[in-house]
Amino acid sequence: MKKEIPKRYKPQEVEDRIYQFWEKLKIFNPEKLPLKKYKKKTFVVCIAPPNVTGSLHMGHALENTLLDLILRLKRLQGIKTLWIPGTDHAGIATQNVVEKELKKEGFTRFDLKREEFVQRIWEWKEKYGNIILNQFKKLGLSLDFSRERFTLDKDYSFSVKYAFYLYFKKGLIYRGKRVINWCPRCKTSLSDLELEYQEEKAKLYFVKYPIKDSKDYALVATTRPETMLGDTALAFNPKDKRYKHLEGKIAILPLVQREIPIIKDSLVDPEFGTGILKVTPAHSILDWEISLKHKLPLIKVINEEGKIDFPQLEKVHNLPSKEARKKIVELLKAQGFIAKEEDYLHKVPICYRCHTEIEPLPSWQWFLKIKDLANLAIEAVKKKEVEIIPQRYKKVYLERLKQERDWCISRQIWWGHRLPVFECQEKKKFFVSLKENPKCKVCKNCKPKQVEEVLDTWFSSALWPFAVFKWPRKTKDFKKYYPTDLISSARDILHLWIARMIFSGKFFTKKAPFKKVYIHGTILTKEGKRMSKSLGTGIDPLELIQKHGADSVRFGLIWQAKGGQDIRFDESLVLAGEKFCNKIWNAARFILLN
Repeated sequence: MKKEIPKRYKPQEVEDRIYQFWEKLKIFNPEKLPLKKYKKKTFVVCIAPPNVTGSLHMGHALENTLLDLILRLKRLQGIKTLWIPGTDHAGIATQNVVEKELKKEGFTRFDLKREEFVQRIWEWKEKYGNIILNQFKKLGLSLDFSRERFTLDKDYSFSVKYAFYLYFKKGLIYRGKRVINWCPRCKTSLSDLELEYQEEKAKLYFVKYPIKDSKDYALVATTRPETMLGDTALAFNPKDKRYKHLEGKIAILPLVQREIPIIKDSLVDPEFGTGILKVTPAHSILDWEISLKHKLPLIKVINEEGKIDFPQLEKVHNLPSKEARKKIVELLKAQGFIAKEEDYLHKVPICYRCHTEIEPLPSWQWFLKIKDLANLAIEAVKKKEVEIIPQRYKKVYLERLKQERDWCISRQIWWGHRLPVFECQEKKKFFVSLKENPKCKVCKNCKPKQVEEVLDTWFSSALWPFAVFKWPRKTKDFKKYYPTDLISSARDILHLWIARMIFSGKFFTKKAPFKKVYIHGTILTKEGKRMSKSLGTGIDPLELIQKHGADSVRFGLIWQAKGGQDIRFDESLVLAGEKFCNKIWNAARFILLN
């Protein structure tokens, strides 16, 4: 031998060089593989596109190591395998990152024109947006980077606009005023699936509502007394015999002296508080649903800034809602309307991106009708066009889809796919066009104005398995590689993403977008808690790769993933992987030396 082989395997000196060698040979492009035996067989996977703001975490490492294992096996079996990489533009998350950069310079996005701000984000994306894809290379993933996609690429953007156009043409997209989830920090609407829930120690306030022409009162328990300024009724469950004597009577709203009816409704939970619900249609999605049945008015008392908008009560007007809560309680106590208080632990909805508490409020938004689409996704699984693994998630999937409400698809941000909707400036009516500067389809005369909103990021990512092949164009790749074979994700986006891809595939291509869905486990700390960078309990897989090598990290992850769903991560198994790699190295060294 001309060169001495080190006695110990040092992956840091080898792995990057090997990956560069693979890239040079383009061996992950199925067209470059010299496969003859199974040349008509294919196995196709689309990566779950990480956010352009993202960096490699343990969930990415596990999910993609599992997929890489399967793809490499298929490739060894002589099957044409294709693994498509790409990134998601991640509307709210990416805009937040750039807004934080602007804040350091002393101004906000509203100090710039929309075009200037979007250009800033593109510049940020060009500089930082591909970091995670390079980190995937560090993990050794066999991705075909010649087919890399980004959800704001020109072809992909056309796919999104065309999907919107078809939905609109079929009458599935409409504009309406509805109570939605609003993030006061991001200043945008969010769908139900974009919320997280955070435990909060609160107070349950028991408030007396006097009954008109009586000395009696109705006792109502609430954690949000500040919203009572917008109450338009009290309600109890029809099966609750305790309050039959109140039916049809009128209550007097404390502090405001507004007369409100007392009604019956089956949506009221008789077990919560006293069993009587204060109905505030403008600031509760449940209350809004009750208001539709009983034709109750909406009185909006919290604005988009999360502040009280109620000039009639100067002491709370313009206060942030939590400050107003304290003031309202003080006023209620002073006038003898608080019967008692109790400590109460409950979960409050927060924005999944910035973790600000959500304010339900009425807003004009664009919605996608879900019922028929959800049925497409239900049928695909029931008819076994799509198999969900493990099986236990099938029931969860089906039950959740049956409960889906119409999807609020518009977002009040600037980064993303702008709705292809234009407003006639003369007749104030809307129309959809695939052209950049269309002629007005309404009055045929004015210069129509495009609406400001962008689409929910999940709307565009729902098209991923076929938009990556430049659908609606029937490209060679689309004909050859669609539908795909497998998708993998964590359980928390089964409905946020997987279900939406299934009904999108069925609606637009008449085919389920993939054959199997694998829901992988969640990686927890050794103590069984969720990993968190902010709490210092997260583990950086890149540090593990630097320390032990990519193969060792992959070995340790796979070894731990063979048991139950959730993994209590143990680095000692990565170390075992390192020792195993070293044994293979020494076996090769022994052969070469002899």
